[in-house]
Amino acid sequence: MPGPIIHITDLHLSLNSAAGKVDILRGIDLSIGEGETVSLVGPSGSGKSTMLMVTAGLERATSGGVCVAGHDLGFMNEDELAAFRGRNVGIVFQSFHLLPSMTALENVAAPLELMRRGDAFERAKEALAAVGLGRRAAHYPGQLSGGEQQRVALARAVVARPRILLADEPTGNLDSATGAQIIDLLFRLHKDAGATLLLITHDLHLAERCDRIVHLSDGKISQITNGASGRQRHG
Repeated sequence: MPGPIIHITDLHLSLNSAAGKVDILRGIDLSIGEGETVSLVGPSGSGKSTMLMVTAGLERATSGGVCVAGHDLGFMNEDELAAFRGRNVGIVFQSFHLLPSMTALENVAAPLELMRRGDAFERAKEALAAVGLGRRAAHYPGQLSGGEQQRVALARAVVARPRILLADEPTGNLDSATGAQIIDLLFRLHKDAGATLLLITHDLHLAERCDRIVHLSDGKISQITNGASGRQRHG
C-alpha cells in the first residue's frame, strides 16, 4: 500500500518572544491518506493555523519530521519549497489574499505563470468557469463581492491541480449563506480533483463533513474522531 500523503512525526515548533520562548506545537503525530478529508478544530491559539503553515512549508518546524507528497520539507531550501508548493499544494485563506492590481483571471493564472506554463491563462479560464465566475474574469478584486473573491481564491488554489488542498477558515469573512456555498464548492473541487483536503474550522457541523476530525489543544492533539464521511465509509 502507498504511504500517507502527509506524515508528521513528533512535530515541535517554538517561537521567541519578548517574554521568552513560546511553544506553539508540542509533539504532533499525524498521518493523512491520499484523497482523505481531515478537519482541524480547537480553540484560538491551539496551533491549528501553525500546523497548516508547517504542512505547506511556509513555517519551519523546530524539530520533528514533516513529509508531504513524498518530500521531506526539513531538507528543502526556500526555492525548493516554493517549487514544491507550486506542484503539490493549493491554499485557501480566510482573507482571500488576492492581488488587487490584477484581474480575477490574472490572479488565478499567477501560480501557473510562476511555473512558466504556456497554458496558464487557458487553464485559469477553465478554473474560473468551474467556480461559476467565467463572466467575471476581467474584474478586479475590488469589483467583486467577498464570496466572489473567495471563489477566485478557490480557483487559484486548484488551477495547478494540486494533490493537497489546505483551507484556513475559508468562510470566516463571509455571511452564513455565502459561506455554505463556498464550502459546498470546496468539497466539490476536492472530489473532482481527487485531492487530499486539510481544513481548519471553528464550525463543528462543517468539521463533521470530513472523514476525520483532529482536535487540537495547547499545541497537542487531544483526540481524533471520525466525521460523518468517515463513519459512512467504515460503517
